[in-house]
Amino acid sequence: MPTELVIKDLHASVQGKPILQGVSLTISQGEVHALMGPNGSGKSTLAYTIAGHPHYEVTGGDILLNGESILGLAPDERAKAGLFLAFQYPTAIPGVSMANFLRQAVSAVRGYTDRAKQAVTAGGGAKPIGSELMPMREFRKELTEKMERLHMDAAFARRYLNDGFSGGEKKRAEILQMAMLEPKIAVLDETDSGLDIDALRVVAEGVNSLIGPHLGVLMITHYQRLLNYIKPQFVHVFYNGHIVQSGGPGLALELEARGYGWVREKYGEPMVGQEKA
Repeated sequence: MPTELVIKDLHASVQGKPILQGVSLTISQGEVHALMGPNGSGKSTLAYTIAGHPHYEVTGGDILLNGESILGLAPDERAKAGLFLAFQYPTAIPGVSMANFLRQAVSAVRGYTDRAKQAVTAGGGAKPIGSELMPMREFRKELTEKMERLHMDAAFARRYLNDGFSGGEKKRAEILQMAMLEPKIAVLDETDSGLDIDALRVVAEGVNSLIGPHLGVLMITHYQRLLNYIKPQFVHVFYNGHIVQSGGPGLALELEARGYGWVREKYGEPMVGQEKA
């Protein structure tokens, strides 16, 4: 059975302000969903709430992964369970290379770190240096294969994480992380934000190379242009903290042609206090 992410009547607040107002959505491995809506509708709040960001308080509803609630799991535990979030504004970390960051992340998600800790606890001795990480030879082989698949230069892995990266390079770094972590469900928060057409095309090619039966994707975006390159089976209109309409790819074209004015007319003015999302 494919892994399912089930969001059930989810309510969430940020600093005491209600943002999510009853979100219900199911995403399965092998499916691509697009979540579209105007600024301030709460789309990014949904992404961060799924990922377990501590500033976002769930006040009602549930999030299930394979039938089990993940609300009690920390962000790293959610990642181990198969969730991934690609950030709209990835953080730069000077002094930490892409390769070192990815080795640490992959080792944690795949359980190398936990197994090393368990071995130390059982044996009562200090753990050998590097024992908590994926073996270097295996890691380098897999990293090389994934970068070739994404048509990325090997030198990219030696650069400091997002330090001095262009907008397109930051988003490609996110896609490389997704390729290495091999999540079951990925949430892409405004992947097209700040990209020109050429960069958007390159990033979209990377995402398309990873889409398949073992990956479910939720793409959050304002614009239909991203969907010219990454084709969703399902499109949802998000407004005032919940999904107000769902349909197929044609719904995105309707939004492109008509804008979001009709959404406001049909569903009312934006709620006071909604954050930019």
